[in-house]
Formats: sequence, structure tokens, C-alpha cells
Amino acid sequence: MPTERTSNKAARLVPASTIAIALAMLAIYIVWGTTYLAIRVVVDPDTGTAIPPFAMVAMRFALAGIAMLALTLVVARPALRALTGRQIRDQAIVGLALNVGGLGVTSFGEQTIPSGITALLIALLPIWVAIIGRVIYNDRIAPLTAVGIAVGIIGVAILVSPKAGGEGLDPLGLACILFSPLSWGGGSIWSQRRAATPTDPRVAVTIQMLAGSVGGAVVALLLGEWEQVSIQALQPDVIFALAYLVTIGSLFAYNIYTWLLRVAPFGLVSTYAYVNPVVAVIAGSLILSEPISPQIILGGAIVVGGVALIVTARNRTIKAGGTAH
Repeated sequence: MPTERTSNKAARLVPASTIAIALAMLAIYIVWGTTYLAIRVVVDPDTGTAIPPFAMVAMRFALAGIAMLALTLVVARPALRALTGRQIRDQAIVGLALNVGGLGVTSFGEQTIPSGITALLIALLPIWVAIIGRVIYNDRIAPLTAVGIAVGIIGVAILVSPKAGGEGLDPLGLACILFSPLSWGGGSIWSQRRAATPTDPRVAVTIQMLAGSVGGAVVALLLGEWEQVSIQALQPDVIFALAYLVTIGSLFAYNIYTWLLRVAPFGLVSTYAYVNPVVAVIAGSLILSEPISPQIILGGAIVVGGVALIVTARNRTIKAGGTAH
């Protein structure tokens, strides 16, 4: 999930119709909520037609990165020409943190963790961002944010605890899912506060995607994943899910999100943080028949509640004239 630095000085919104904003928000809710489902379809080893996770990341961001590069060549050529070596290096680091350490590790974890639970655990991103900001940048944690962090941790404890008489979640997959938002959050904060940024954000995204593709390809090579990729793995459902991730998940949703930041209040846009996990749980149950137990409902509701508290605290900071991450 993206994080954006926003202040009340940036509250000058471009006029847009209420219907357009509502449709765009609905698209973000559905698309980002269902990307976890699409990842699960691509990497699930139980299907016998899976593409290994880091190989999938390499393919996904190679295609999306090339498409973004073609776009920037048309609409942002001056920004490409003005690129510096430091900007390329810093955006490549961000791309590795987000797309390999974040999405790649998430995909690895989803081999054994249901997509709905994955989305609920990834929803902890605002918690990680707040903790990283405090530990590394000495940011102040508002009381409401502290409450949200505590509530979120309680929800996670309920989600990951073994069921009575059960074995619980796969430890390695669970560790990956818990680590991935830490990598994404750390990369996001560093990109806002330390990284050299191109004048056009589309150029930054292009570099991040291409770097993620290269990084994913290298990790896949080290793990021997490319040897597991075969024509037989490219079944219709896998091809559709991968195409969905490239076109709808990466290209369409990103541009919709950046448009929303220009036309809608940040408080409204940020609601994706606690709506997406709910969509993911429902989609996983309806399409992949992932079980929704009382434990998942309770733990998930508490996690979403904690995230809502943190997002509320962040929005209050923005209204007060501060900076949110």
C-alpha cells in the first residue's frame, strides 16, 4: 500500500465530480483488495501450475515497468533526460524495498498463508510506518496512534494464534507476511525523507518497477525458481491473474490513486487502508473458498480497528498542519 506525504498546504484540490471520486474510490477498494487473491492464484503451489513468487515479481514488474517507460517517453521525456545518477540509484533502492522486500516476500508467504489473512496482516503497514518513524526519525507518536498500535498487535495475536487442536499458520509464511510491510514501510519513508526524487513521479515509479523486476529475477535465480517455471504453469487462470496484477493492480490502480490524491481529501483516500483487507477476506472466501472462522473475524476486526485509529490520528495531524507518512 502506498504512503504519501501530505499537508494541509496541499489541500488545494482540483475540481472533480462526486460520482467520479466515488467510482475511483470503489476501484481502489476492489482492485487493491483483490490483488492478494490474484497473487495467491499465481503462486499457490497446491494448484500444480504456480509461478514461483520472485519469478512472478520479476515478470510482473518487467511488463509493468516497460509499459511505464513507454508512457514516460511520451509524456515525461524532459524528466527522463534530467535524471541524475543519484536519483536512479535512490529510486532503485526504493523499488527493491517495495517490490522485492515488500511484494516479493508477501508473494513468498502467500504460498502457505491464505490471501485474506495475508491482507489483514499487511494492513499493519500504518503501524510499521509509525514505529519506524519513531525509532529512526524520532517522530512523535500521538496518543491515538499508540492506542491503534496496541489494538493492532492484539488483533495480530488473535489472528496468528493456533486454533484449538490445530497447528496454526505456517511459521515461515507468517514471518514473511509480517516482514513484508516492514520493508515496504521503511522504503516508503526513506523515499519521502532521504531519497533523491525525479521531477515527475511517473519516472520514479518506472525506475522502481524496473529495479523490482531485476531484483526479483536475481532472487529467483538464487532460489532456483526459474527452473520451476514451465509452459505448463501458464494455465488460463494463472495468466489471467498475472495480467490482472500487471495491468489493473500496478498500472491502472496506481494512476487512479495519484489522481485521487489531487482531487479528494486525504482522509477519504486513506480509507483504503482498512477497507482493502475486508474486500480481500470476502474475495478469498468467495473465489478460493478460504475459510472465514470466528477467529479470523474477531482478529481481523481488531486489526482493522487499530489501523482505523492510526489513520484517524494521521488525518488529524494533517488538518492541524503537520506531515503524515
